[in-house]
Amino acid sequence: MGGRNTRVLAVCQALYTSSLSIDLTLTGLVGYTISTDKSLATLPFSLITVAAAVTTVFASLLMRRIGRRAGFMLGATAASIGGAVSVWSIVHRSFPAFCLGTSLVGVFQAFAQYYRLAAADAAGLSSKGRAISVVLTGGVVAAVAGPVIANWSKDLLPSVTYAGSYLVVTVFGMLSLALLAFAFHDDGARRPEGAAEQPRSGRPLGQIVRQPVFVAAVANNALGYAVMMFVMTATPIAAVGCGHTIGSGAHIIQWHMVGMYAPSLFAARLLRRFGVLSLVFAGIALSAACGGLALHSTDVQYFYAALACLGVGWNFMFVGGSTLLAHSYRPGEQAKAQAVSELTTFVFSAFGSLFAGQVLARYGWGAVNVAIFPPLALAALATMCSGCRSAGERLRPVDDRRHGRRQRAMAAPKRPAACLARAVAGYRACAMLRAFGDVQLLRLVPCPFDVSSEHCRGNP
Repeated sequence: MGGRNTRVLAVCQALYTSSLSIDLTLTGLVGYTISTDKSLATLPFSLITVAAAVTTVFASLLMRRIGRRAGFMLGATAASIGGAVSVWSIVHRSFPAFCLGTSLVGVFQAFAQYYRLAAADAAGLSSKGRAISVVLTGGVVAAVAGPVIANWSKDLLPSVTYAGSYLVVTVFGMLSLALLAFAFHDDGARRPEGAAEQPRSGRPLGQIVRQPVFVAAVANNALGYAVMMFVMTATPIAAVGCGHTIGSGAHIIQWHMVGMYAPSLFAARLLRRFGVLSLVFAGIALSAACGGLALHSTDVQYFYAALACLGVGWNFMFVGGSTLLAHSYRPGEQAKAQAVSELTTFVFSAFGSLFAGQVLARYGWGAVNVAIFPPLALAALATMCSGCRSAGERLRPVDDRRHGRRQRAMAAPKRPAACLARAVAGYRACAMLRAFGDVQLLRLVPCPFDVSSEHCRGNP
């Protein structure tokens, strides 16, 4: 069931990312069109992130009680209602109703952020990273199709511009609801008879969050997301300010979103080959390369290259951080551990998007890119200094070829003939040492080569 659930969640991830992409593309324009106070035009956009941050802890704790399937269906229902409310508000030019509709999409985002963690919880220890990567792969199609669908559907209802796009959000929410209802199997909803009940509370929350692996996970998730939102929010305005067209700014963001999700197609192989810590450090380096490229030139090709590096870097940090998070809690602890991680991530991303415009307006595009280096350095420091190197070795899958050969060699039975030969050689070495050294001292040290020891009793 785990593989089937992962594929279902990947499709749901695609529908969620497409819905969110439509909202991110058009919400600012719609808010400006229907609001009487133009200074509040971006309020509906901000409410998406605010509602997601407020709801994320509630979503985790609720799904602990009612199960993942019911919780995800509730989130999809919120998307359907939010899209319908947005259509009504655009038709009637009601700004408060439009704010309500985008807030419901934020509720959908809060539940949908747990898709990848649900897949990881259902996977084996060595397959958690792959499950997370497969779910995020669903965003690849949405990253390309989302803005295209938004542009195509904005005139779907001829009498009211933009209403058709939010009607598509309603349809995507209903498709997610149907898919979850009929194809998703909630592994945690029912426990086999006679099976031992997992502890509901587990360790105290303070003990969980003090773990080095948890600190590294949250640092990479939250700081990586904040850096990505900080630069992405400022990029379209900066591109236009540097003399590029509005269309170029839109295409830069579109290919940035491809960079965010396309690496999920091969991130699982990178995890298996190099381990989770190498993937995280590669993501930090690519995110830093974004700042370097943007500072080097304001030509349009540098905008494309910088935002592509930022997207891939975010993916590596997010996949790696999520993999570390999935290894930081025991059964029964995932609700509170995931709630803290997702709340922290949403809060940091909200601050990133909030301050991007202020920094850009006051200090310019160069200052935006300089500002990303301290949080990236903190993420690297948290990963290096948190004692996660041993955890990283433990997280390397057991099917790694070199690790497998080493494990088989260690587990191979010792043959008596080989043990006897090593014992004879050991006795000869001890005799030579006694002949040329301090005999009394050497006699105090027991000889390790004893043919009667247990490791010489294996079967041939």
